[in-house]
Amino acid sequence: MSAHVSVTRRGLLKLGAGVAATAALAPAEAAAAAEGRFDLTAPSTSLIWKKPLRDGTVLQSFAIDNTNRHIYAVQLKNGGGSNAAGDLCVTKLSLSGSILGHMYLMGFGHGVQIGVEPSGTSAYLWTETDAAGAADGARGTRLARFRFVNGRTITPSSSGLTKYSLVAGASNTTCTIDPSTGRLVMRYHDGSGFRFAAYSQAEVKSGSKKRVFDVAQPSGLGTFQGYAAYGNFVYLLTGNAYHAGDNPPPGDTYTHCVDLRTGKLVQRARSVAGKSLDYREPEGMGIQIVNGAPRLCLGLASGPSGDRLASIFYKTKLI
Repeated sequence: MSAHVSVTRRGLLKLGAGVAATAALAPAEAAAAAEGRFDLTAPSTSLIWKKPLRDGTVLQSFAIDNTNRHIYAVQLKNGGGSNAAGDLCVTKLSLSGSILGHMYLMGFGHGVQIGVEPSGTSAYLWTETDAAGAADGARGTRLARFRFVNGRTITPSSSGLTKYSLVAGASNTTCTIDPSTGRLVMRYHDGSGFRFAAYSQAEVKSGSKKRVFDVAQPSGLGTFQGYAAYGNFVYLLTGNAYHAGDNPPPGDTYTHCVDLRTGKLVQRARSVAGKSLDYREPEGMGIQIVNGAPRLCLGLASGPSGDRLASIFYKTKLI
């Protein structure tokens, strides 16, 4: 990163996902309603195409507020030292890609993935924080929850920010939130490798560290670029920017589906979404709910250095 279910059941799955997005289902009910998984070989559709963010750096990841219909995109803050310091910029976008606001997060990490929790007409963001230096830039060591406030700059010690240490000694901590189950899924490094741990978001907020699942990230997938969770599955994005020498178009972008119950890689497929983009680096994933039906979204960065643009594509087919 720069730095087989019947038709009837599928209908029930989609309906369940929509209910989960609009009503506070208990985690067990929501999980049962979202057992289907996305077909990674299905074609992708454009949601936003080559949109600027607040700063000119590469999109790192994004999350979608399905209640208020907003996208929150994160990137490194403009400035040569931002990667080493872990300084991030969050841009709030409409679903058509218009800029609606921004925040700066100083000393938080790299922005590999973020989560969003709708709250009334606003939202709370879940991100890494307490950045520690690493060979490839600063990375978070804890999780943070804070309300998005347009124009605000915050640090890990700012008021209104709550921190969570869910796994002792973890590094490279990032998270995503599954809108269908209310689970928070954290990716972390335990000293020997990367893992994914799933929690009830509501229980985490109440102080619990009880894990619903905890599985190892499969090895040999490629350059990690983001993830999203839906039901009992976590979806991973890997790949690199176009490079004429070793990664020419259509590139090496892949999506992967991992079963959170077993850690098994159940599907892997190459993505050619946005293949006509220049540069085209895969960056971030998210779940969008539209009229009760889920979409698996992936982000792509394009454009020249210092003036990068963001695109998001989605898949809808469930199997």
